[in-house]
Amino acid sequence: MKALETNRLTLSYGEQPIIENLDLSIPQGSITVLIGGNGSGKSTLLRSMARLLKPESGSVLLDGDNIARLSTREVARRLAILPQGPTAPEGLTVLQLVKQGRYPYQSWLKQWSEEDERMVTRALEATGMTELAERAVDSLSGGQRQRAWIAMTLAQDTPTILLDEPTTYLDLTHQIEVLDLLFDLNENEGRTIVMVLHDINLACRYAHHIVAVKNKTVYASGSPEEIVNEQLIRHVFDLECRIVPDPIFGTPMCVPLGKGRDVTARRKAHAYA
Repeated sequence: MKALETNRLTLSYGEQPIIENLDLSIPQGSITVLIGGNGSGKSTLLRSMARLLKPESGSVLLDGDNIARLSTREVARRLAILPQGPTAPEGLTVLQLVKQGRYPYQSWLKQWSEEDERMVTRALEATGMTELAERAVDSLSGGQRQRAWIAMTLAQDTPTILLDEPTTYLDLTHQIEVLDLLFDLNENEGRTIVMVLHDINLACRYAHHIVAVKNKTVYASGSPEEIVNEQLIRHVFDLECRIVPDPIFGTPMCVPLGKGRDVTARRKAHAYA
């Protein structure tokens, strides 16, 4: 079964089409990573799959249902999205932020419950944020803030989580920390994870399924081993490279060529001068 599907989906900003007549399937229970050059439409596609952007035409299916026909509350119980660079109101604590993930389950008849409390506690524990629960979100480091926002999406308790560039602005240590957390959520809880990443090598390490976006459609999709090669990098990113096995994981690893060859030659010449 597919967690998310698009059927002849066309997305536009004004009169400018970004995605055209796209058919795409996101496998359930897997980690899918969208890759592509700047302005290729990856983030736009992710937002449309969360119903944050109305299609020009076509449809998005969530667990087989047309997402446009579902209530906002129903969508929020089945799918969570973490946009790029979210910001919290000044002074908001981690605990207050994470509790917002339970709003889809609140109503006039159903107020805060033991189940809500249990899900918030579980989300804080899963992200390692329990000891920071009373800290203001804006006082945290970049990696801690990102984990706080992920905790909020976990408290929402949806089978599918969408994340737009969750490692942006994080140093390498915190990038790995966040991706390891998402990997554990998929591995241990079977969550379907869909995210946009810029780092090809990290995408290959963590993804079961990669979707490369180019020229308003999907250039290629499949496992990293199936689709990530020098031709794909050349066509999608306009970059010459060599693809070699990752020495730790064995997944495809992109080694850019670029002008580094000239730099290396100049360094060698300088060393022998």
